[in-house]
Amino acid sequence: MIKRKFRLESKLFCISIALLFFSAFCYGQSSSDYERFVDSADVYIDISTEKAIAFLDSIPQPVNDYITEGLPNYYVIKSLIYDENNDEIKSYQSCVLALKHALEVENYKIAGEASLELFYSLYYVKKDTTAYEYLKKARTYYELSDYAYGDFEVDLTYAYAKFLDGEHKACNSLLLENLDTYKKAKDDAYFYMFATSMLASNYLTSKNLDSAYTHFDAFKALKDNPTIVSYNYASFESIIDVSFAEFYFEKKQMDSTFHYLSKSSKSRDFMTEDVEEDYLKLYADSYRFSGNIEMAKAYMDSLAIFENKMYERIMKTSFQINNDLVKTEFELKAVSDEKYFNGILVVVLLLILTVSSFIYMYIYRKQRLKTIILSDQTRNNLSYLKSNNEKLVVKVQGLEDYIYNLKKEVKKISTIGELPTQREKIKELYKALHLNSSTILDKSESHLDLVNDLNVNFFQKINKMYPQLNNSEIIICYYLHVGFKNKEIAVFLNTSVRAVESKRYRITKKIHIDKEKTTLVEHLNDTFRCSENSEEILN
Repeated sequence: MIKRKFRLESKLFCISIALLFFSAFCYGQSSSDYERFVDSADVYIDISTEKAIAFLDSIPQPVNDYITEGLPNYYVIKSLIYDENNDEIKSYQSCVLALKHALEVENYKIAGEASLELFYSLYYVKKDTTAYEYLKKARTYYELSDYAYGDFEVDLTYAYAKFLDGEHKACNSLLLENLDTYKKAKDDAYFYMFATSMLASNYLTSKNLDSAYTHFDAFKALKDNPTIVSYNYASFESIIDVSFAEFYFEKKQMDSTFHYLSKSSKSRDFMTEDVEEDYLKLYADSYRFSGNIEMAKAYMDSLAIFENKMYERIMKTSFQINNDLVKTEFELKAVSDEKYFNGILVVVLLLILTVSSFIYMYIYRKQRLKTIILSDQTRNNLSYLKSNNEKLVVKVQGLEDYIYNLKKEVKKISTIGELPTQREKIKELYKALHLNSSTILDKSESHLDLVNDLNVNFFQKINKMYPQLNNSEIIICYYLHVGFKNKEIAVFLNTSVRAVESKRYRITKKIHIDKEKTTLVEHLNDTFRCSENSEEILN
């Protein structure tokens, strides 16, 4: 296994060296050739990230001296690549550079796109209100461009921010003002679907049942629209069904309550975690009110299990969040004078890049070997690790002790009969997890290495079955497999919900799933099984 991995790494190393020499050969090419490299990368970014990277890496450094018109798009593509690799800092900085160069060449469409991405990064994840300045700029830039749906993007972003903040009247006002316009966008019904789903939920919150049904009917009419991704529709539908069930439960109309709970059950796989929690609570309360204590207790037990699993997932993902915050940016300074780009500099640059590649491959191989050894250690090979790396053994043993103690605490809490006491204990455990999680792992580990350690079998199997998936797509598959929803994944990876939906769509295309027969989540659940480590934690 190790030899096979190293042979693959050697091939990758040879390819990287070949690209370096190809870059040197391309030194004599005209700037128009390099502009075409950016266009080619733009074509492949949604098909093959590796090919897009190869085209961008073929442009000599500093890129500012070789491309001009394509420079904004170059950094937009870089931002997408960093986003797929979960490097939020580099993705953010690439957006800043894309905006800067887009304004220099007056490419206002890309300036608008970059501004929206900057808003997502600052507001949706960090709740930084200064992000609204970027939203205002995005509208201005779209107005200067020829993009037909620029106003849609900005207006819906404003409305969704109000929706998340609980300002339902303000959200409705923004949506109703443009609803007819969204409906006319026949080639992309996502805007109209998004607007009607928010309106239906908002009117239910304000107890306006007639208006809620009106917009819900408009939403349901889009079910088979070919421009809408099916799992995206199902996710919105589950939210509205649970909202209707809550409305009728408050009115004590139990037939209608159970009707909408039953409907929402069909879309449970597409629910976000907060909606699923409300769904379980509402089922328990409805059965209790109807006098069916046995079913009420069953759903309360399911809710307790759900909350325990939720806290365990938070513990796992908190490690990666800490690691993401310590990444640093490395940018080459552009040299403006062309006299530095003579033959001698090309040779020197080539030597520097070659040495850097050797260093990178040495570090990469060392880290890969470390991961393989850690996997072997989980299969009773602790004695070999002790003889080679005592510090690593101490860290791993500490993590095992922490997980063992956490399991004991979870089991202890599960035996508590009184629900209020049990909830209080769970809250205390959750606080303890946040206080201790940042010290559990060394911050040199990457996100993929961390998750891979927790479920080795899954990653070995998915890499073997679908080698066409990149690291970012594999991480998305893992989160979906263990039960995360789009909204949760977006928070953990510090990206937008729509970006996660787009990645899910590309994964479905890459692994050739027939959406009429099964969904991506069902396919993953049928194909893969959790590793022994994950089963121990959940049990």
